[in-house]
Amino acid sequence: MRLAEIASTLEATLVSGGNSAELDIVGVAGIEEAGPDQITFVANPKYAAAARTTRAGAVIVTPNFPQIATPTLRVKNPYYAFARAVELFYRPPRYAPGVHATAIVHPTARIGRNAHIGAYVVIDADVEIGDDAVLLPHVVIYQGVSIGDGFFAHSHATVREYCRLGNDVILQNGAIVGADGFGFAKDNAGRWHKIVQSGPTVLEDDVEIQANACVDRATIGETRIGRGAKIDNLVQIGHGSTVGESSMLCAQVGLAGSTVVGKNVVLAAQAGVAGHCTIGDGAVVTAKSGVPGDVEPGKVVSGIPAIDNKQWLYGAAAYKRLPELIRTVRRLADSLENGKAQGADSR
Repeated sequence: MRLAEIASTLEATLVSGGNSAELDIVGVAGIEEAGPDQITFVANPKYAAAARTTRAGAVIVTPNFPQIATPTLRVKNPYYAFARAVELFYRPPRYAPGVHATAIVHPTARIGRNAHIGAYVVIDADVEIGDDAVLLPHVVIYQGVSIGDGFFAHSHATVREYCRLGNDVILQNGAIVGADGFGFAKDNAGRWHKIVQSGPTVLEDDVEIQANACVDRATIGETRIGRGAKIDNLVQIGHGSTVGESSMLCAQVGLAGSTVVGKNVVLAAQAGVAGHCTIGDGAVVTAKSGVPGDVEPGKVVSGIPAIDNKQWLYGAAAYKRLPELIRTVRRLADSLENGKAQGADSR
């Protein structure tokens, strides 16, 4: 594909010399690996120096990026432009409509047009799935599930009974939607009694649940994931929780039951949130942080327990100096003791 065509498609400004607009680009690659017939990008400033030495045929950069010898495609959001460039060259597998001979589809299930139902898929009674669905091998859809158009379920994904999924939902391998929440009450003899998890999980439009993540069903009411939210691998979302529109939960995040996460929230890898907490719109919880209470909208918090990020950074910097501070305190203590001893001797 000619570089000029790529620039036009990405709505980028091509800055180059000679006839580089005619350069034939065959793929995309990282800035350190790209060759003369590939395109790359710089979104993180720490890679700016690498842009001057890259072998790539062209680099996607911001409009104010310094001039370099390599042709540049200048655009406001290089990372997003790069994502679109990948789409120009990667061709995902195509799945022809049809039902595999080994699939089991209950007679009462209603499947829309152009569905691909793979090997060993099981679709139970009273399920409704919209048009253009792709269910790859070993996907299981329990009784009474409702799913919109454009559903894509990779192998071994499971949707439990009575859950509701909107349009264009993607389930990666091993994702579990609507498993029982972790609900138990002790009986009078001190034994754990299982609490029925009667409420469904609801995924709104354009939600993606990635590999081996679990979104539990609710005891009563529902567990809801808002439109456009993205749930990474190995995330656990407890029963009765709510995740707002366009929020992102990164790898190994854990939400205890009845957590409310607002819109456009980012929970970085391995962050954990205690139950019955509210994370306000636009908040960020940095990696490995533990949240014991509510977080204000727009706040950035870090640490265990999570506190204001700037305060945590200050504390982390001080922590590195603790050995030096301890030595200083000991010297001052020794000096004070010596002073006291000398004063006693003088008397």
